[in-house]
Amino acid sequence: MMAQYLALKAQADGCLLFYRMGDFFELFFEDAKIAASVLDIALTSRGEHGGAPIPMCGVPVHSAEGYLARLIRAGCRVAIAEQTETPEEARKRAGSKALVARDIVRFVTAGTLTEDALLEPRRANVLAAVCAVRGMAGIAACDISTGRMELEECAPETLPAALARLGATELVMAEESGFDLPEAASRPTRAFDSERGAARLMALHGVATLDGFGTFSRAMLAAAAGLIDYLEHVGRGNLPLLLPPVVREARAFMAMDEATRASLEILSASGGGRKGSLIEAIDRCVTSAGARLLAEDLAAPLTDLAAIRARLELVSWLHDDPLLRGDLRAVLRAAPDVGRALGRVVAGRGSPRDLGQLRDGLAEAQRLQALLAARADRPALADALVPALGGHGALIDLFSRALVPAPPTERASGGFIAAGYDAALDALRDAAGNSRRAIAALEARYREETGTPSLKIRHNGVLGYFIEVPARHADRLMQPDSGFTHRQTMAGAVRFNALALHEEASRIAEAGGHALAAEEAHFEDLTARAIAAREAIATTAAALARIDVAAGQAERAAEGGWCLPHLSDDTALSIRGGRHPVVEAALAARGERFVANDCQLSPRDRLWLIGGPNMGGKSTFLRQNALIVILAQAGGFVPAEAAEIGIVDRLFSRVGAADNLARGRSTFMVEMVETAAILAQAGERSFVILDEVGRGTSTYDGLALAWAVAEAVHEVNRSRCLFATHYHELARLAETCDALSLHHVRAREWKGDLVLLHELTEGPADKSYGLAVARLAGVPAPVVKRAKSVLDRLEKGRAATGGLAAGLDDLPLFAAAIEAAEEKVDALREKLSAIDIDSLSPRAALDLLYDLKREL
Repeated sequence: MMAQYLALKAQADGCLLFYRMGDFFELFFEDAKIAASVLDIALTSRGEHGGAPIPMCGVPVHSAEGYLARLIRAGCRVAIAEQTETPEEARKRAGSKALVARDIVRFVTAGTLTEDALLEPRRANVLAAVCAVRGMAGIAACDISTGRMELEECAPETLPAALARLGATELVMAEESGFDLPEAASRPTRAFDSERGAARLMALHGVATLDGFGTFSRAMLAAAAGLIDYLEHVGRGNLPLLLPPVVREARAFMAMDEATRASLEILSASGGGRKGSLIEAIDRCVTSAGARLLAEDLAAPLTDLAAIRARLELVSWLHDDPLLRGDLRAVLRAAPDVGRALGRVVAGRGSPRDLGQLRDGLAEAQRLQALLAARADRPALADALVPALGGHGALIDLFSRALVPAPPTERASGGFIAAGYDAALDALRDAAGNSRRAIAALEARYREETGTPSLKIRHNGVLGYFIEVPARHADRLMQPDSGFTHRQTMAGAVRFNALALHEEASRIAEAGGHALAAEEAHFEDLTARAIAAREAIATTAAALARIDVAAGQAERAAEGGWCLPHLSDDTALSIRGGRHPVVEAALAARGERFVANDCQLSPRDRLWLIGGPNMGGKSTFLRQNALIVILAQAGGFVPAEAAEIGIVDRLFSRVGAADNLARGRSTFMVEMVETAAILAQAGERSFVILDEVGRGTSTYDGLALAWAVAEAVHEVNRSRCLFATHYHELARLAETCDALSLHHVRAREWKGDLVLLHELTEGPADKSYGLAVARLAGVPAPVVKRAKSVLDRLEKGRAATGGLAAGLDDLPLFAAAIEAAEEKVDALREKLSAIDIDSLSPRAALDLLYDLKREL
């Protein structure tokens, strides 16, 4: 057995090997140690290898999916080795001690999952393949759970941004691509051949040319070849659902790099997960497919004005008609996930339940089509979607007649084909039913003949049908002429067989076996019908998702009082009463109100320099305008009173502090790398938000860098830009930069406390509130006092000499300063304690008060 295991392990391509032994998947050696640690299960041993015990652990086959999910989330890859014959077949093949044949039937990897239990319902599961051809990067990406496939070509320097948009759960690349992608698995370069890729795609979709799908570069086709080769490898020759490839033109979508996506928390929050992200704040989709499409829209906002307006028209139409919106959402809520059910069916992992989901989902699509077709005022996008929702009447009718209302997940036990669909199957079921009634009659007869009321006819998977009586009554059936044959003695019971029972059991088994075979044949036929219509079904699934996104966007807009944005081809950015959707939702949950602010950028005022205290709302203001742009170009309403947005081709965000120690980058290095990318790539149609550039180094260095970066954005990049800073000196830029204006977030000190107003107004900040914010944050009072004394000396020294550190030469040490302050407080206490208040005249009391004030 271990020889067989080791031979299979050599084929496992570095994956953990799930080795099927009866009702368990077992793991051995290092695989067992890894799995036991990740799954928190017992690590045991079995036999010896090289004189040492063999580590072993295992998981039950019936609950393997849950364990697989945990292993995949931990970054593991798993090879499934199944038994390919029964023990009986093995004995017939090679004798009584034959080893059951096993083979790897599938590789389970993060990007090749189709099972519901292993997938996140509201997130796409993307597998991407990358290669380099003639200086360009080719990307092929697919979600095999739904079949969506897209091809893209980009310059090598923009590859990280393209991959960040895809958010692939698994990445493979050609061995000699030269890309620095440590998370990618390498594949042989020979698999990434453009001619082979074209041939495979044509064969896959039964066409003589790819011209009908679009124009594909060599880099795209080479990446497609590598992707298909990898899918064949993990599927052991079986390909999953792959729809015709779609060409993704980079210029058709707003470009955002990985740092921008992370800082804006579009699809996941900084701590991971959806909670606190933009999508969590706006997702009102009622289907999983709609939620996945919404995520795709937010990850790749459009730059094509006509396409954006088409989406907005549909959202606006549904926003203005709440009754229609409610009806559509009610139908959508009842629709299963058609796309993923189809993916499992085509991949050969389908179940009767999946066929039932196709039936029910297509039926709901027909209802949706009727609701939309009844309206004469449909916008253009709705018109385009209506035909895609129908055309499946024959398939729905077939599946409705063939399947029971709620088909089971497993098909081994049958029971999923509806009565009346196949007369021969009904006859087999009746025969099995009649035989069972005959079994009951036999039981009654045997009880009467033997005089044993406790006699029962039972069944199990080993013995089949048998007669069981209590041990005290067994003697009657043991007699040679009784007609019963002894089979087994148990504790307290004895089991027998009889000729009539054997004949009835044979009839039941034969009828049941024929019935199961008939159901299996029907399942294969229904599966073939679904696969034949896969592209039409996938089109319907996509239409359902698009309508759900539009209705969900309309619902969110109505819920939050959001406005319909106006998009144009100019470079203006005018947002009145803009709000941050995530922060506003968090404040509303606490019963607080969000303070809205305006943003008016134009060619004559395209760079705003924003000052004010920390916690005053600068970063929120920067981010909210970036998110409003994303929402608008994704085709949705925005959280504002009004919004006019000139199309943004690239969005850049340099907000927040983070390091990347694994790549040898400090916080300041990361900041500079991100800033360099902005200065190298931003143009006149870009939108840039910069927060505290230069804060990670010395004051003079930081000020100099912030000054130079602001000038470069203004003079060279000429981008629309919001630039937040604490460097008051940058206000001087307004004297030389004609398209730069000064703004600040308002704050006031009241009775020693800082009041943050979160309002943006024109002009430079009047002062810094760093010490007040430190006090709000809970910095100990002695430290704040010490900081105040240092600040006073710094400001006096700079006023007198122009040097920042002037005045610090004779500054006492921190401990000495605190001790001196405490001595003064003690002296004041002594003086107060010595006062006889009752003996003081009003004039003396007033003079004493003046003395104390001076001393304080």
